[in-house]
Amino acid sequence: MPPPHETHDRVIADIAVVGAGAAGLFAATWAGRRAHAGGSRPTILALDGAAKLGAKVLVAGGGRCNVTHHAVSSDDFAGSTPGAVRAVLARWSVADTVAFFADLGVPLKREPTGKLFPVSDDAHSVLDALLRAARAAGARLAHPWRVASVSADADGLFDIRRDTARDADTLARHPAGPDADPVLRHDRVLARRLILATGGMALPRSGSDGGGYAIASALGHSITEHVRPALVPLILADAPPASTPNAPAPPNAPAAPAPPPPGVAEALRSLSGVAALATLRLHTGSGKRTHQATGPLLCTHFGLSGPAALDISRHLTHLRHTDAGAHLRASFLPALTTQAADAMLLTARALSPLRALCVPPHALPERLVRALCALAGAPPAEPMTSLTKPARRALAAALTDLPLPVTGDRGFTHAETTAGGVPLAELHLATMASRAQSHLFVCGELCDVDGRIGGFNFQWAWASGHLAGVAAASSLAQ
Repeated sequence: MPPPHETHDRVIADIAVVGAGAAGLFAATWAGRRAHAGGSRPTILALDGAAKLGAKVLVAGGGRCNVTHHAVSSDDFAGSTPGAVRAVLARWSVADTVAFFADLGVPLKREPTGKLFPVSDDAHSVLDALLRAARAAGARLAHPWRVASVSADADGLFDIRRDTARDADTLARHPAGPDADPVLRHDRVLARRLILATGGMALPRSGSDGGGYAIASALGHSITEHVRPALVPLILADAPPASTPNAPAPPNAPAAPAPPPPGVAEALRSLSGVAALATLRLHTGSGKRTHQATGPLLCTHFGLSGPAALDISRHLTHLRHTDAGAHLRASFLPALTTQAADAMLLTARALSPLRALCVPPHALPERLVRALCALAGAPPAEPMTSLTKPARRALAAALTDLPLPVTGDRGFTHAETTAGGVPLAELHLATMASRAQSHLFVCGELCDVDGRIGGFNFQWAWASGHLAGVAAASSLAQ
């Protein structure tokens, strides 16, 4: 790979990629590949503040790395408009992703959920392939080299300055080895083209602590008004008993949602480790349903996690910003309405709730059924004939329409991605090139695009990173 031009105080490169995560490594790889295909060998530097690259890749999918999903569409994403997301996804397909990794010796397999994982079931195989591909394409990976600021100078170059204090601290804890890139000796890089792939704010210990927003803003971009955790676990807490009467509602105000039954949070938190298929429905304060998510729901010591909770989290957080009464309701029998569940319980009158609900076709966990019975005042082991009508109906409601006392989420530290960022309206969607700054490209989680759980955010990283890398290299020849 060609060495960057060095002077006593700086390095000059053709393309600098800020952030060497999934999108950044992909962008660097495709910048090199496109340039080589055109007969040139530009200097490509990927700068990252981490001592070890790829933390998000390694933790994804429980350490197996959910590389993508077999069916990806703009409906799987939130943030910027579906049409804009669709325009980017259309230029790099799931089949392209599968072929890319297969060519690197990492075949993918499809699981019943539609998620695609490496056959190895090891995220290291994915990360190692990405690193090999970037280096083989001529990219130099300099880390820890954390970017403090970027400006565009009068000569049309990007002047990239290093956060020397933070890098010194990182190097003190993780000394650079003998094969460390020589760029680490320098605190300044000048680049003809710049690709921002810094990530958002999720999992800040990986280096994604929001620094990319300041860089994008300094180069003329806006950031969405709100930047929030997405795919984040939810916290449950029971409200304390009211000590004073509620103030009367103003005339014509919408009816307040019924509060969760006392003890719901305590009951669900006590089931830590129990998982069940569930549908979570998001309602406005006036009761209108806006979103829903179906999938495994995991009870934890703090509240709720699992795909259903993670998928609905960004919509709940977003809605609560303008509607304090926005709330979630859970159904553990997604195929049944409350009325149908009540009819089912009535038909199973000779059985106990445990015998009716803990076997197919419902097959709910016994601990969950016992907890819901306790909330409804229904004896779990006695025949349904012993239940009063109010208790039976309360159990049907607990099974299909349980209000959840969600008081917050676990924040960026535990989030899998970020909602918000640079709006796609500020980018040329065929290239991810900035409309605000010449020769700047933006990709990955820094964009205002966030997908549901299941490999969708990685597919966005591959698609947007590919476009940014190819376009940055192509523009050098113009």
